[in-house]
Amino acid sequence: MAEPGSAVEVHGTVAVDGAVAKRDPDALVAEIERRREDLALTIDRLAARVSPANNVRRLRETVAEQAMRPEVQLTALAVGLVVAATAIYRVFGRRKK
Repeated sequence: MAEPGSAVEVHGTVAVDGAVAKRDPDALVAEIERRREDLALTIDRLAARVSPANNVRRLRETVAEQAMRPEVQLTALAVGLVVAATAIYRVFGRRKK
């Protein structure tokens, strides 16, 4: 504990010995309001990130973007042809017995 009347070193708003330094009440209220607004904005951003509706919308956008890529279109076409050929073979290949 610091001796009464001795000099105290202050870092920010808290003195080294743990005593709170005196601040302007208006500045303190302004800082609280600013932090409250920052916190509200952060909470809103987090809520938007975890919203199921927003997640579905982002997923749809990603799928639509990927579907426009030529390599994805060619792959989908190739898979479709393999599935069609397999279905045709199973339907008509078994009848020849």
